[in-house]
Parts: sequence; structure tokens; C-alpha cells
Amino acid sequence: MNNFYKNISMWLIIGLAMVFLFQMFNTPQQGQDILSYSDFLDRVESGAITQITVQGDEITGTTANKNFKTIAPLFDEELWSILRKSGVEVTVKQLDKQPWYVTILASWFPMLLLIGVWIFFMRQMQMGGGKAMSFGKSRHRLQEGEDTHVTFKDVAGIEEAKEELAEIIDFLREPQKFTKLGARIPTGVLLAGPPGTGKTLLARAIAGEAQVPFFSISGSDFVEMFVGVGASRVRDLFSQGKKSAPCIIFIDEIDAVGRHRGAGLGGGHDEREQTLNQLLVEMDGFETNEGVIIVAATNRPDVLDPALLRPGRFDRQVMVPIPDVGGREQILQVHAKKLPLAADVDWALIARGTPGFSGADLENLVNEAALLAARTNETQVTMADLENAKDKVMMGAERKSMIITVKEKEITAYHEAGHALIARLLPGTDPVHKVTIIPRGRALGLTMQLPIVEKYSHSKSFLINNICILLGGRVAEELVFNETTTGSGNDIERATTLARKMVCEWGMSKGMGPLSFGKKEEQIFLGREISQHRDYSEATAIQIDAEVKKMILEANDKVFALLKDHMPALKEMADFLLEKETINSEDLRVILEKHGIALDNPAPLPRTQKASSAESSAAPSESAGQDKTDTTNAPSAEEPVEEKE
Repeated sequence: MNNFYKNISMWLIIGLAMVFLFQMFNTPQQGQDILSYSDFLDRVESGAITQITVQGDEITGTTANKNFKTIAPLFDEELWSILRKSGVEVTVKQLDKQPWYVTILASWFPMLLLIGVWIFFMRQMQMGGGKAMSFGKSRHRLQEGEDTHVTFKDVAGIEEAKEELAEIIDFLREPQKFTKLGARIPTGVLLAGPPGTGKTLLARAIAGEAQVPFFSISGSDFVEMFVGVGASRVRDLFSQGKKSAPCIIFIDEIDAVGRHRGAGLGGGHDEREQTLNQLLVEMDGFETNEGVIIVAATNRPDVLDPALLRPGRFDRQVMVPIPDVGGREQILQVHAKKLPLAADVDWALIARGTPGFSGADLENLVNEAALLAARTNETQVTMADLENAKDKVMMGAERKSMIITVKEKEITAYHEAGHALIARLLPGTDPVHKVTIIPRGRALGLTMQLPIVEKYSHSKSFLINNICILLGGRVAEELVFNETTTGSGNDIERATTLARKMVCEWGMSKGMGPLSFGKKEEQIFLGREISQHRDYSEATAIQIDAEVKKMILEANDKVFALLKDHMPALKEMADFLLEKETINSEDLRVILEKHGIALDNPAPLPRTQKASSAESSAAPSESAGQDKTDTTNAPSAEEPVEEKE
């Protein structure tokens, strides 16, 4: 800050000096006419001028109520005789003498100004490594091995990725172990996975384990408004890396510079492509990078240029996936190390209730629980805090100020009871964990199911049962009130989407057979689907619509019959919700057993090294209304189903 104030002061002094000199040498007199010498003589002879002031060669006076000024030659002797004949009153003033320093300053000021500007820029270049003119220098951040305190102990839930990277660490520690056998260590490792899964943390852990210098930079740091700067920064980065070998160069979000060349909708991007070309040359060109390992991270490996992904550049692509139920439990425990926990905290239950959560999501959940505990002046974080934090993260905060009429509350209670009851009556569905009619976010109510194990593939019967669960709320409204509400809008949308995927993508329709209909088109530059190509005829489209409709209506009839046969249980569940607002799994068990509905959930599968992740399921399950998790890959009851406003 001292340098900043010094620079400001210097420029302020220069500016004031310029203003002072300008005012000194350029002081115009308001309303003053400039007369030519001949015009001045004519006016004197005509008697228009009666009084003048002479100062050096400058004559000023007044004529026709206006001030005038003219310059007279000092050697003109005729002037004085004309002035005497005309009776003009003459006043003579002595010339003002300027101080010597003002004269010197006025003559030397431009040179002094240039010298001052030059000194200012030179000082700026010396401070901070010459930032004023260092466009081509790399903007990396260097962390020495001993300064990197993150190790593999701080990374949980991605054991397979850690195993693949252990070889890199061994090479950095003992390179001769590999080189004596003629092996070549991978030049680059690409960490690919969804956002928040720990790719950057994993890269830092590699440097912490290997105890080597760690150069980190973002892909966007290469690109600048000046053409050629990106390529220059790449050269500088690798030059610094070679001097510090063995080392790790980590490029975060590499898709900023590594996108497929020529894929832009609006033409090429010369600066980005020049940067990419230089990166390709540095990674595997004529010069070798012994001891320099490039680790890059991206959540869009599909948009990267093929030349970047070939062996010799990024030899390995390590997937960093969304953690399974076991991984989530480990991640929760890592983030909760510093929290004072109550004895009732069950991390396994929280992990089961957070399918689809990334490491960043789980960290946020633990932090929200700590905030809730602090807000209520608790000394420990309890299971209730974690449950409330999970509900808040997944569905939003409770809307305590929302005013709901008695009729709307009753409709919501029957709607949620319908979802929960169908989920219990159908075989093979996930157990109901909680049913509530407390408004959260945009939902008026919620039915949550927790999968016993995570599922990565789904049978046709499981998907049909989930369509039935989605329709349970609407059918319950129709049976009890003889009408339906808009709260079923999202249920119907999700059920229809699921049925259409079964027909068009998964070949689960007898009428259409094992065929795929419709091809998704994606632009690499945009990074998302922008249209779906219709590769079938109009007649086939009519058949598809008929199959989807048939599937939905059959499920609706099945739900109608089930709820009609179990109306007493439906009514008691709704009454309990109206009184308590929330039903947990134990309350639900008591109600259902009273009505002779057995809870025959399958026992959890034994947890082996890989079985629990291979058979685990990835999303929480709730039932009722609008808007929650997308059903694209893990459809159905593994998602919150809510009653919407």
C-alpha cells in the first residue's frame, strides 16, 4: 500500500505542476479584442481611443466600451507623435520579471515529465517481477513439497482413482525404479469427473504425497486479449517446471484452452488454438520433459481435442466419479473430524439418504448442520441437525411463514399418503424413510424413500412400480375428493418422461420391440444437447405415443385398485400427517402393521470390497409433486417426489 500511495502522490504533484504552469502562461482576459496595429492607429487618429496602457510591446485600452489589445513595434517613433496629436493619455508599466526558477521549470518541464513517467514504469516493472510488461509470463502458483499439507488421508470416497495415481507418486519418489527396466512413466494424467468430486483436491494430494514442487494454474489464465500471450505463458510454465524437475504441473479446467479445434459455431479462435498448439508441443514435442508430470482436471473430457488425449500426452484418464454409499460415508467422516458430534449420529444413514451427492455437496451438508446447531445454541451436532441440513440442501428451507388453508393441507396429506402407501404395497421398491407435509422450497409436501443399496441399472418391473408411485398422489386425491389438483403436475411429467424413455431408449415396450427411437444431437462448443433428431416416421411416432399412454394408464388403473382396497390405511396415514405433519419409518411401520400390511423389505446385501459400490443406488427417493432430481439415468423412487404449489 505504501508504494501505491507514493505513486498516487507523484502523479498528483505532476498534475498540479501542469495546471500551475498552464494558468501562469495562459491567462486570458475576458471580453478582450485583439486589434491589428494599423486598425489601432486608425482608431487613435479618429479619436475613438482616449487612454492606453503600454507594457513592453503590448498596448491595452478601451474603445467602444470594449477592452482591446495590440502589439506595437518598439522602434516606431511615429506612434508617439500620433498619440500626442490625438491627445491620448498614455500610462507606461514596467514588465513583470519572472523568478529564475519559473523560467527554468517552464523550459525543462516537458523533459522532467518524460523522465518521471519513465521512472514510474521502471519501478512498476521491478516490483512484483515486472508485472507491467510481463504479459508473456506464466501466472502459475508454486507450492513447494513441504508446504503441501494435503495427502491421500484427506481424500476419501475415490479409492480407485487414488490407486491409479499411486504409481505416479512412486515415480516421483524413485524414478530409477522404473527407468532401469526401460519403462516410461505417463507424461500426463487427466482427472475427469463431475463438478465437486475432488479432482483439484486429488491433484494437491499427489504433490503432498510425493513432496515435490507443485505448479498450479487455471486453463483460463493462459488466454489473454493479446494474440500470442497464451502460447508464451505455456512456454514459460514448462520452462519453470523443467528447472524444478521432478515436479507436477497442474492445469485446472483445461477445457478452457483444450477444446476441440474447429468446433466453434462462430468460426475459429486463433489465440486459443495457438495456446493449445503450444501446449501440445510442450507435452510431447522434440524436447523431452524428464521428471515433469502434467496433471489436468476437467468435467468435460468429451470436448477436448483428440491430439491432447493421445498416449504420449495424456496417457491416462482417471475417472473421479460421484461417490457411492460407502464413499459418501467416508467423505462425511473426513469433513466432520473437527465437529463435536452427538452419540446418535449415524453416518451410514446419512450416506444412504444422499445418493448423487458429490464431495462438495457433502461438505456443504456437514457445514449446514454445524450452522443449524450453532443457531440453536447447541454444544454438539446431532442427528436431527444433519437430517434437517440434508432436507434443506435437497429441498430448500422450511417455509414457516407460508399460510396454507385447512383444505389444501388435507389434500396435501392424502397426496403424500398415497405416494407412501403405494411405495409400501408394491414389491421391490425402496423403503419409505419419511413423509412430511411441511412446505420446503417450492414443495408443499414430500415423501422420501431410502434405497437399501445403490442401483446402477433398473429392471422393467422396478420402473413400472416407480411410475405407480408417482401416480399414487394424484389417484389418492381423486378417490377421496373426486377431483385432482395442480400438485400432481410434476408427478405426471416425470412419469410420462420415464415411460417414454422405457419405450424409446431402453426397448421395454412389447409393441415397439427392442429398438431405439430418436437420436440426441449435441454441439461440442455449447457442451449440451440442443435438439433431438427424429429418425422415425409419423406412423411410428403415433405408435410410440400409444405405447406411452398405454403404460401410464395401466399403471394408473393398478394404483386406483390398490388404494381403493386399502382406504383405511390411507385415511389413518393422512390423519396422522394432519396431526403431526411428519411420519417417520417407525410410525409408518406401526400404522401399516395395524392394517395387516407386512413390511417385507429385502435384507441389505453384505458389504464386500466392490459389491457395495457395484450394487449401490444413487439417489434419494421421495414421492409427490414437481421438480426435483432428473430421471434420466437413475429414475423413479430414488428421487424426492414433492407436492408443488
